Amino acid sequence: MQQPLAPIVLFTYNRIWHTQQTLQALANNPFSLQSKLIIYADAPKREASSTAIEQVAAVRNYLQTFCEQNKILRRFQEIEIIEREHNFGLADSIIDGVSTTMQKYGKAIILEDDIVVSPIFLQYMNEALNFYENNNRVWSISAWSAPIQTDGLESCYFFRIPHCWGWASWANRWQYYKRDVDWALQNFTQEDIRYINLDDYSKGYWEQLLLNKSGKIKTWAIFNYLIAYKHKALTLLPSHSLIRQIGFDGSGTHCGGDDNICNPQEVCVTLPLTYPQQVCESKLALTRIQQFELERRKKTFSKRITKLQRTLRNSVQKRFAALTTTGGGGQPQSQRKPIA
Repeated sequence: MQQPLAPIVLFTYNRIWHTQQTLQALANNPFSLQSKLIIYADAPKREASSTAIEQVAAVRNYLQTFCEQNKILRRFQEIEIIEREHNFGLADSIIDGVSTTMQKYGKAIILEDDIVVSPIFLQYMNEALNFYENNNRVWSISAWSAPIQTDGLESCYFFRIPHCWGWASWANRWQYYKRDVDWALQNFTQEDIRYINLDDYSKGYWEQLLLNKSGKIKTWAIFNYLIAYKHKALTLLPSHSLIRQIGFDGSGTHCGGDDNICNPQEVCVTLPLTYPQQVCESKLALTRIQQFELERRKKTFSKRITKLQRTLRNSVQKRFAALTTTGGGGQPQSQRKPIA
């Protein structure tokens, strides 16, 4: 590969096991030896407990050891660790780190600490970055794809959502990024919102914006999606995912157990991948992803109903047990006075 490889930017915080899995998988990529790795290690929150502070320190100690070992093992061309002096939070840390890297290098590959990549991840990312560098209709490169049927799909396809579970982009695309809720609310019509929500097959995307507005969550990726849409740009996805998300154990900021259905049974490890010349959204992939989202909503709704039924049943059982104990009079039967 003649062009310099894109730097890899990894964001870590307090999950040492996840960080270890992510780095080990990344180091198993043949292209890692030619790649610079930049690691942002966030600081503890101001109100963090002693245990939380120790978890952050453990990650930082591991990263320093990993960096020292790299001088001997030569897994990466170079490793740079940036330890935050105060807690940024995931969204601000990513926005700041990606912006800094893009300004310096012109392109970047971005990972969070719970993304375990395929051995061909770096080759795919760098090949696609080089292939579409001068085509501004390509907003980003994603390593994740929904686990849909791939019959009839090419090895890669274009889609509207710039997924953030292992992704890459260029400085001249990222320069437009802004985390501006009011801008979105003022500039998106109902027709726009319908598109963002996969033609109403998923309500969750625009809902993320509204949750950011209310302050219930603080995320960054939904804004990248909205800006890409305004630029009429698409993202390249592999038909078979090149990553596995390991943050569905409750340790992450925005991943829950129900989201584990988004993981592939197996990640893609086979080359070569072919890159479409024509930049247009795959209608076949869109249809299958819409069905996937529909089934996902049904499963989530069913689980919520089951959980509600269980909660109500437990509440009734506790109430019945209390009434049985008190004889329905509010006091245990042994304490109630006989009627004169």
